[in-house]
Amino acid sequence: MTDAPQVTEEPRVRDHGGGIWSIPVPIPDNPLGHTLVYVIETDAGPVLVDTGWDDPASWRTLVEGLAACGTSVGDLHGVLVTHHHPDHHGLSARVREESGAWIAMHAADAAVVRRTRASDRREWLAYLVGKLAAAGAPEDHTAPLRAALEGGRGGALPGARAALPDRDIEPDALLALPGRRLRAIWTPGHTPGHVCLHLEERHPAQGASPGGRLFSGDHLLPAITPHIGLYEDPDSDGSTDPLGDYLDSLARIAGLRPAEVLPAHQYAFTGARARVGELTAHHAERLADLRALLARRDLTPWQLAEAMRWNRPWEQIPFASRNIAVAEAEAHLRHLVGLGHAEAVPGSDPVTYRATD
Repeated sequence: MTDAPQVTEEPRVRDHGGGIWSIPVPIPDNPLGHTLVYVIETDAGPVLVDTGWDDPASWRTLVEGLAACGTSVGDLHGVLVTHHHPDHHGLSARVREESGAWIAMHAADAAVVRRTRASDRREWLAYLVGKLAAAGAPEDHTAPLRAALEGGRGGALPGARAALPDRDIEPDALLALPGRRLRAIWTPGHTPGHVCLHLEERHPAQGASPGGRLFSGDHLLPAITPHIGLYEDPDSDGSTDPLGDYLDSLARIAGLRPAEVLPAHQYAFTGARARVGELTAHHAERLADLRALLARRDLTPWQLAEAMRWNRPWEQIPFASRNIAVAEAEAHLRHLVGLGHAEAVPGSDPVTYRATD
C-alpha cells in the first residue's frame, strides 16, 4: 500500500449497529497500526471478518475486543478471510484451535496459502533473486539475497503457519450465515483471491438505503492506495494482469453503491463511488507517467520503479519496500503491454521496455 498515514490516536472497539462491531487488532512495527477485524452477529454465533496478525499482543487485543463486544473466542462460529495476507489471516489458525470455528477463503488465495506452506526458504530465495535480476535490479541489491541463498539453510517460509481454510468463498454467492444476508464479491487485484463482502441489509443508521454495507478488506480504503503487485505461481508459465483485475473489480464495487464501506484499515466511510473514481484516476495517471518515461528511453522494470513517484524519494525506500515497488511497477507495465501501449525490446537482457505509440 502507499500513502499510509501515521496512527495518531489509540483506536477502540466500535459498535457499528445492526449486530456489527470492529476490533482494531495491532500490526507490530507497521505504520498502518492495526487491522480492523469485524464481528458479525448471526443466529449460529458470531463470525469474524479477518483475524489480524499472528502475535501475542494482537491475540490479547482480539480476545479483549471480543469480550467488549459481549462474546468470546469460544463462541465464534466462523471466520471469513478477505485475503491471505498475514495482517488479515494470521490469527485464523489460533481462532480455530480455540473455538472450532470454520475458516472460509476464496480458492485462489487458498492456493497461495497451500503453496506457501509447502515451499522451502531456499526455493523462494532463488525465485526472488531470479525475478529481481530479470527486472534489472543491480547486483548490490540482490547481493544480500544471494548470500542468504548460498549460506542459508532450507526450511519453512514465515507464512507456513497460516491456516488452510475449511471452506471456499464462492463468488457472487450468499454465504451460509443464518439470520444474515451477506454476499461474496470476488475482487482480485490486491491478491488473486481477494473478496469483499456485501451486507445486503438495511443500514441501521440510514433508513431504507438500498446499498447496504460493504466489508471491503484492502480493496477499497478511505485514504490509502492498496498495493497492486504481481501474483502468479512460480511454477507456472502463465502471465497475469493484476492491475487490470483490480480496475475491473473497482468498477464492480462502484456498481453496488454501498451506503457505507467498512474497510480493513483506517475507518468506516461513505462515498464508495467517489473513492473508486479517485483510485481509478490515480492508476490512470500512473500509467500515463510510465508511458511518458518509456517514450523518452528504453527502461527495465527496476529503472521504471526508480523513476516513478512514490511517497518518499527512492533513496529513502527500504530494501524490502523496493522489492514491493518493483512488483508494482511491473504490474503497471504489464497492463500497458496488454493495452498495446508498451512492448519488450527484442534481445534485451535484462529485458527493457519501450512505448509503442
